[in-house]
Amino acid sequence: MSKEDKKSEKSKKETKLSYYFGKGKRKCATASARLYLGGSGKLIINDKPIEDKEDYFEPLRVVGKEKDFDVVVKVSGGGFSGQKQAIKLAIAKALARGLPELKRSLRMANLLTTDSRIRERKKYGLKAARRAPQFAKR
Repeated sequence: MSKEDKKSEKSKKETKLSYYFGKGKRKCATASARLYLGGSGKLIINDKPIEDKEDYFEPLRVVGKEKDFDVVVKVSGGGFSGQKQAIKLAIAKALARGLPELKRSLRMANLLTTDSRIRERKKYGLKAARRAPQFAKR
């Protein structure tokens, strides 16, 4: 194979993979989202299609592009609500990166702000982060 053939193969791959990428974190959850152009509004999370997608598609609903993208998300860590919020942030960041003209409306809807609150660590001598052992007067 010559160098030109390799270059043409590479350019074919690049045109085939036309998507916007975004990464979001919340608590211990991390999500990476790909918004594929020319989609039909499908949502796939960890290789499973999701039917109830109202909460996840809030960033797309705000800008009116619900049916324009297919969304594929890989999410790990954390619990259900942390993962859900990480996915919303990842989708919003992908939209803002791919279509910069939408960044202002996403920012106004407070969808691009990372919630920096994390779980407080457990301290020694206590049962949890702040929960002390039961106190007995006598």
